[in-house]
Amino acid sequence: MKADAWQQHSLLELVGVDAELGRLAHRATHLPEQQRYEEVQAEHQAVVDRLAVLGIACEDLDGQVAKLESEVDTVRQREDRDRGLLTSGSVSDSKQLADLQHELGTLERRQANLEDTLLEVMERREQLAAEQTAEQATLDRLDTELSAARQARDEALAEVEQARDERTARRAEVVAGLDGDLVKLYERQRSTSGIGAGRLLGGRCGACRIELDRGELSRISAAAEDEVLRCSECGAILLRITGPVG
Repeated sequence: MKADAWQQHSLLELVGVDAELGRLAHRATHLPEQQRYEEVQAEHQAVVDRLAVLGIACEDLDGQVAKLESEVDTVRQREDRDRGLLTSGSVSDSKQLADLQHELGTLERRQANLEDTLLEVMERREQLAAEQTAEQATLDRLDTELSAARQARDEALAEVEQARDERTARRAEVVAGLDGDLVKLYERQRSTSGIGAGRLLGGRCGACRIELDRGELSRISAAAEDEVLRCSECGAILLRITGPVG
């Protein structure tokens, strides 16, 4: 296969464009902005989860408070009834009076215990409410951070996509100007090793970076300038371009 010098120059540019596209593809999947977004998102979700747990705990304590308040109210009503009986003078039997006084004492102790328990539950409820307030403040802050991180991520992705579109368009222009068979050979080699061609510089293949032996270099030197040669080590097209490449 033959390839004029300008074809070799164009193919070398294609190698560069493909390398840029590869770097852009890697960058798109390793954005610091994406990592930051995921970190904030994870922290945000953790706070949401904690708030959900606190909400359930508060609901449970609210239920306990309501139940205890109802029990205290019931005990108070029974106390009021018993006191009413004692002060009304309607109970004259000594045994009934003793039983009534005993029940009243029991009710008073029961009420005191219930009120102590109610106070403990209400204090715990206040603690959870304070934790909820703190977590909600954290969530509000993270909402702002998450929005900013998302915007930064999206802008970075858009920048990468714009660069990728530009390089893809340039690649199509370069490929359109190359010999079809040369492009096929390049693409076939690129699909095998990842790099389709490399510049021969200082006796070293630009694709695999391996220095070629003297015999191989002699064979290359003896070949016609427009002959398409392959690296004996990696199979990539060797581009024999002298002087700087613009």
